Amino acid sequence: MPKLIVASKNPVKINSTRTAFEQIFLDETFEVSGISVPSGVSDQPMTQAETLQGALNRATNAKNASPDATYWVGIEGGIEDTDIGMQCFAWVVILGRDERVGRGQTAIFYLPLEVAKLVREGVELGYADDQVFGRENSKQTNGAIGLLTDDAVDRTSYYVQAVIMALVPFKNPTLTW
Repeated sequence: MPKLIVASKNPVKINSTRTAFEQIFLDETFEVSGISVPSGVSDQPMTQAETLQGALNRATNAKNASPDATYWVGIEGGIEDTDIGMQCFAWVVILGRDERVGRGQTAIFYLPLEVAKLVREGVELGYADDQVFGRENSKQTNGAIGLLTDDAVDRTSYYVQAVIMALVPFKNPTLTW
C-alpha cells in the first residue's frame, strides 16, 4: 500500500491529500499520515515565490523525516498584496520516491479589506479570519475561503484540486516533466 506523508498535522491538508490521491488513482488504497515539519519560510508567506518555496521545503523536510514513504506532500498557503487587492492562494508540492516532482496551485481569491488590513499589520491569515468573523481555529476547518463562500468552497475542497494538479506528472509517468 503506498504511503503518503503530508507535511502537516492539519486535518484539512491530510484529508484533501487523501481525497485527491483517491480521485486520481482509483484502484489504489493509501496509508496517509501527517507530520509536523518546518516550512523554512515566514509563518505567513507574503509572495507566490515564498509560498511555493514553503511547500517545497515542507515536502523535502517530510521526506527527510520519513524516508520510507512513497510520496511526500507539502501544502503552503500564502498571500500577495497586489494593486487590486490582497490575493490568497496555496501551493502544493509532491515529491515521489522516483525523484519526480509535481507542483500545483489553488485558485486565487481576494481577501476583504478588514482581513487584509490585519495581515498587513502582521497577523497570520487564519488568526485575522478568526478575528474578523468571530471564529476560532478556522484554518483547521473551512478557512478563509469557506468563511467567505458560506462553505460553497471549503478549505478541503479548495486544496483537493491543487493536489490533483500536482499529481499530473505521477498520473502521466511516461511523459517528461
